[in-house]
Amino acid sequence: MFDRNKVDNIPEQTAVPVEIAFADGTAAKGKMLVPVGRSVADALNGTGSFVEFEPYGGDKSYLAKAQLASVRLVGVPKAPNLQARLVDVDGFDPHRILGLSAGAGRDELRAAYFALAKAYHPDRYATAELPQEVRDYLAAMARRINAAHAALEAPQKRQAARAEPIFTSAGR
Repeated sequence: MFDRNKVDNIPEQTAVPVEIAFADGTAAKGKMLVPVGRSVADALNGTGSFVEFEPYGGDKSYLAKAQLASVRLVGVPKAPNLQARLVDVDGFDPHRILGLSAGAGRDELRAAYFALAKAYHPDRYATAELPQEVRDYLAAMARRINAAHAALEAPQKRQAARAEPIFTSAGR
């Protein structure tokens, strides 16, 4: 039978890029594996004595929390950088947002829209633990992609509707 409570496509752990300094003075860069729905702070302050760590180019291992001097998150974009990308000084250009040329056809529009919508859709990142700035950026990009698609699709739909009659009567 099927287990209705289990979802197969949700990862059980999230890889968070970190830089770890050990009590003996050495350091390592890699990914700390944190259970979905928990933060790095939750994993470090939890009841377990070990954390799961995968150094870049190495194998997964467990580190004793007592041997860790510090853990620093790396590679998280700053909020001003994300906000700067949302500001569009040139105005709203749907062709540029979707990466299309001015004479793109309906099939090209559809393919570009689906590719970008899939990449920026909020449901894709629903289980990932992301900073609020990143969530805001993804939501704003999804809105821009939808608006660009609507702006380019409406004239194409009107043109297609004019080209083919909806009903033709039989000759008398």
